[in-house]
Amino acid sequence: MLDPSSSEEEGDEIVEVERKEVMAPKTGGARLSPNRTNDVGGGLQPPSRGGSGRPSSPSPSVGSDKEKEDLEKMQREEEERKKRLQLYVFVMRCIAYPFNAKQPTDMARRQQKISKQQLQTVKERFQAFLNGETQIVADEAFINAVQSYYEVFLKSDRVSRMVQSGGCSASDSREVFKKHIEKRVRSLPEIDGLSKETVLSSWMAKFDTIYRGEEDPRKHQQRMTASAASELILSKDQLYEMFQQILGIKKFEHQLLYNACQLDNPDEQAAQIRRELDGRLQMADQIARGGKFPKFVSKEMEAMFIEELRSSVNLLMANLESMPVSKGGEFKLQKLKRGHNTSIMDMGQEDENTLSKSDVVLSFTLEVVIVEVQGLKSLAPNRIVYCTMEVEGGHKLQTDQAEASKPTWGTQGDFTTTQPLPAVKVKLFTESTGVLALEDKELGRVVLHPTPNSPKQSELHKMTVSKGCPDSDLKIKLAIRMDKPQNMKHCGYLWAIGKNVWKRWKKRFFVLVQVSQYTFAMCSYREKKAEPVELLQLDGYTVDYTDPQPGLDGGRTFFNAVKEGDTVIFASDDEQDRILWVQAMYRATGQSHKPIPPTQVQKLNSRGGTAPQLDAPISQFYADRAQKHGMDEFISANPCNFDHASLFELVQRLTLDHRLNDSYSCLGWFSPGQVFVMDEYCARNGVRGCHRHLCYLSDLLERAENGAMIDPTLLHYSFAFCASHVHGNRPDGIGTVTVEEKERFEEIKERLRVLLENQITHFRYCFPFGRPEGALKATLSLLERVLMKDIVTPVPQEEVKTVIRRCLEQAALVNYQRLSEYAKLEGKKREMYEHPVFCLASQVMDLTIRLPMLTFQLCAPENVGRLVTPAKKLEDTIRLAELVIEVLQQNEEHHAEASGPSSGNQLGKEAFAWWSDLMVEHAETFLSLYSVDMDSALEVQPPDSWDSFPLFQLLNDFLRTDYNLCNGKFHKHLQDLYAPLVVRYVDLMESSIAQSIHRGFERESWEPVKSITSNLPNVNLQMPKVPNLTSVNLPQMPSFSTPSWMAAIYDSDNGSGTSEDLFWKLDALQTFIQDLHWPEEEFGKHLESRLKLMSSDMIESCIKRTRVAFEAKLQKSSRATDFRVPQSICTMFNVMVDAKAQSAKLCAMDLGQEFVREWRQYHSQIDNLIEETVKEMITLLVAKFVVILESVLAKLSRYDEGTLFSSFLSFTVKAASKYVDVPKPGMDVADGYVTFVRHSQDMLRDKVNEEVYVERLFDQWYTSTMNLLGTWLTDRMDLQLHVYQLKILIRVVKKKYRDFRLQGVLDSTLNSKMYETVRNRLTLEEATASVREGGMQGISMKDSDEEDEDDN
Repeated sequence: MLDPSSSEEEGDEIVEVERKEVMAPKTGGARLSPNRTNDVGGGLQPPSRGGSGRPSSPSPSVGSDKEKEDLEKMQREEEERKKRLQLYVFVMRCIAYPFNAKQPTDMARRQQKISKQQLQTVKERFQAFLNGETQIVADEAFINAVQSYYEVFLKSDRVSRMVQSGGCSASDSREVFKKHIEKRVRSLPEIDGLSKETVLSSWMAKFDTIYRGEEDPRKHQQRMTASAASELILSKDQLYEMFQQILGIKKFEHQLLYNACQLDNPDEQAAQIRRELDGRLQMADQIARGGKFPKFVSKEMEAMFIEELRSSVNLLMANLESMPVSKGGEFKLQKLKRGHNTSIMDMGQEDENTLSKSDVVLSFTLEVVIVEVQGLKSLAPNRIVYCTMEVEGGHKLQTDQAEASKPTWGTQGDFTTTQPLPAVKVKLFTESTGVLALEDKELGRVVLHPTPNSPKQSELHKMTVSKGCPDSDLKIKLAIRMDKPQNMKHCGYLWAIGKNVWKRWKKRFFVLVQVSQYTFAMCSYREKKAEPVELLQLDGYTVDYTDPQPGLDGGRTFFNAVKEGDTVIFASDDEQDRILWVQAMYRATGQSHKPIPPTQVQKLNSRGGTAPQLDAPISQFYADRAQKHGMDEFISANPCNFDHASLFELVQRLTLDHRLNDSYSCLGWFSPGQVFVMDEYCARNGVRGCHRHLCYLSDLLERAENGAMIDPTLLHYSFAFCASHVHGNRPDGIGTVTVEEKERFEEIKERLRVLLENQITHFRYCFPFGRPEGALKATLSLLERVLMKDIVTPVPQEEVKTVIRRCLEQAALVNYQRLSEYAKLEGKKREMYEHPVFCLASQVMDLTIRLPMLTFQLCAPENVGRLVTPAKKLEDTIRLAELVIEVLQQNEEHHAEASGPSSGNQLGKEAFAWWSDLMVEHAETFLSLYSVDMDSALEVQPPDSWDSFPLFQLLNDFLRTDYNLCNGKFHKHLQDLYAPLVVRYVDLMESSIAQSIHRGFERESWEPVKSITSNLPNVNLQMPKVPNLTSVNLPQMPSFSTPSWMAAIYDSDNGSGTSEDLFWKLDALQTFIQDLHWPEEEFGKHLESRLKLMSSDMIESCIKRTRVAFEAKLQKSSRATDFRVPQSICTMFNVMVDAKAQSAKLCAMDLGQEFVREWRQYHSQIDNLIEETVKEMITLLVAKFVVILESVLAKLSRYDEGTLFSSFLSFTVKAASKYVDVPKPGMDVADGYVTFVRHSQDMLRDKVNEEVYVERLFDQWYTSTMNLLGTWLTDRMDLQLHVYQLKILIRVVKKKYRDFRLQGVLDSTLNSKMYETVRNRLTLEEATASVREGGMQGISMKDSDEEDEDDN
């Protein structure tokens, strides 16, 4: 923060031009204020080095030099103290009686600033919340938002700088958080019944709770309300106290000055203003007569300068005159409004301002209080008495009734009159007891003539007794209070004689009346008259004390009022009354000469006795007391003899220091009370507006150059005023311009240009996180205004654009350098703590003295840097890329708003239209600086290393989503760097996958894959891995984890390990390339088409290899009913299922119209290949099932009719069945075949994952085997089936029909013509065998459609 006393240390560096005498009276002529008024400059001229005021030593010595320095220092401090006291007197008078300015109420309210301690407290509160140490309930999203806010904003060094500069308020912190969470909340999914505005409100309420901590919100609100009120408007006492602190005035000094200056006396202050304005008019006349003008840019401006001085004074006079003078009651200055009368008064035309008697109007309020009557003895005690009261010419009032024994009332009557000497009549009555009495009887009366100076307490007055009242000593006790109206400044009885008025020496009642702020009249009145008898208008008169005049009898102390051609002599009866009259008339005349009472002169001459005269007024007591403490010179000093330009520069600079050090984030804006005092001071003392704003600009620039945060809008206001003044384009017309003002303006203009360009160059640090709000936009607008040659001619857009482009180019370099330094510092800290040598040294540091030096040498930054590996350098580059992206995102979020419309001129609006283009150029320049480090890091990476892909993903994912940076210079450079790397990566992956397919199928066991992660062959698949980047959300690159489409492998069997490995690798490769989100459309389509074609070729190879392995597997299997469908056969079918599913995903493309037809044709070939291969596999498997059935039928063929084996077998069975129970021959064959069928059906149904393939297989299987049975029976059409053949066939056909029906084979397939043929033949054979053999032992075709209980 700025030290309010920092400017006091410049005293030793003062130049000769700045040693101007400010406190000494001027001899007239031009008054040139210095460019920079130091605290010790402009005061009393210090003694010269050879003067007698400094003690000298006969021989030089160190002691004498030190004494001289101490003496000079004491002299400078004393001069500074005197100057500040004198300045405080001027400021006090501005506060006490303002008539030009008032405290503005439309100024923006300033927020409480955050100090370093408060910032640390806020950090601790948010850290406590993140650590879970508070009772605030919050969801994960809010916690993440607070974590990001804490890391990005609160811990930022830019925020610390903003706090140090005094420009950070609690409102800024809240607004940054609100803007920070808006994007987060907008990106959240919609929730029914909960709007996002509600979420925002809830989050902000929680933020306020965290920010406030455990403070009582009611106390906080009360404190904020009180501070806000004091920020808006201050009372006079508060203003006095503020400027005591600003100017370093002690309390007792203020009290002395306040009382001596009579600041609580409006009449005295108004008279002081009139004297000051008169002095300024005289000074203008002196300058005009002497010809000692300031140096103007044009000789013609000298006459205009005099006119300006007179016009300003006349305007002040009009303002003072426009302030109403109250005719009575309380006089409240705060209710007086500043006049809008802009006419210039001609003070020389006296005839127009001559008063008439009707112009003098007074209004008095009288309070008559009747207490009691004494001496009432003649009336009976129970008689009723009462009093009446009236002011002559007005209405009559009556008291309550009272008994004669106790005539007390305490009744008050209020009257209003325009008579300075009214007659108050009070009468005492008693009720008449007579029957014929029409009126009550008057006992007595009293007539009083009160004045405003009459005693206010109750007194006894003797009453005039009426005729017939025996009580001759009646007295009445009453009090009359006659209030003094505000426009009556003094009254009393005086002796007077004049030339034109009051021509006889006579005692009269006089009233000093203020008709207006500039018109006073001395009026004489008679009793019971509202209009004055005679009046004297005091304009141009000078009042002073005088000696007793010979020949004038009456009056003891004299004074007179003198004017050219007229003298009026007055006399009073006592000294105190004379002093009061002279003081009142002194205020009224506005004369520069201050009368001194003769008693005061005698005391000054004798220098004896310090006690004031007992008959002197209290104001004289305060004046004597001030003189005793050395304050008289400051009170009596003529303001017209001071250089108020330099004095105002001092008070404005000290006020700015005080303002910047208070508890508000003011950004250089004065408080309303300070603005009020500055406005009043400038108007009252004739400080030129251009000088005021030039000093203000100089002070603001100095603070801004030293690190304070100054609002550019404030700079714009002051600069615009000065520019319009210097270039002669003021709204109120052309004014005078001094050479000093023009030169100083050009100097400040150049300083301002340099400052603005520096702020734009360091916009991230001058306006961190876009705070103060709108400051960057205002800075651009101000720079545009500063670049203008004059106030009218607009600056070419290209010139403004060139300047801002140059600043932003430099800003890119500054931002990247600081970012690189931050990243290096962060990396070095991490290296030092992670380095093994450092860790070893930290363990043995306390064991030996020699090791610390060795450790320091090994761990020095230059030695640690030599150990940087390519991987470490790449990691640092990725971390730097994160910071680069964060900077660009913050620039877009917080500093892009300057592209909006400006409140300035039309040129500003047009210029801001291309601000976004310049910010894009700035971003490209910023990225180009980063590309140098990125290229150097990529050059040292080993060949065929894919660790740099995360860097591409990080940068590309940011750039492709930015409309302005997408496919920009850096983005294209990034693509050129990584395009060969991607192509090389795809080539190696294609070769690796092809080799894995070849090796995998050679040793494939065709076992179903249960867990791919544990059953994948050990293939060297180099896939890039993503480091832990917590601050950036990167799409995850492939790793050896199960893809999402393979979630079903944990619930059912899948394809072989080789096929699953193939599909996963192809999917992982395509996912990786897709996650790159290659920005160039043509190259991206090329990569996609290549990967799709590669996937098609790989899947085709897999299908063919599976087809060959399927056929080979069937050829090696058994042909009897003991054949069981192996797991490998089902796995091969599942490979086809997966191949079909994956081909739709891995081989499908979404390309343009010109490529769609060709690609669809190619993709349909893969589908056709899969379908044909599946058909072939089904055909081969069905053929296998047919062969097995053929083996069963071959066994039955041995029982054909006419064969030797059939005859022998029939005879043996018949013979043996007579003696023993012979088992049914041939049923084992049927049971074995039925078991084979059922097992195969269950195996295929359970293990094959595609229902369509299974149903197609069962249809062909049923049809083929039924055709085989039909053909076999047809070949034996002429033969009668053996009973055993019949039994086996009936059982096989019946079970086959039922089992395939249960497997879901359609009835149209089951009940085919061949089945009907076989069924009819077996039914016929069954009937024949029943007749011939006597029965089929429970085996019959008619049960084919029913449930067989034997199967259970």
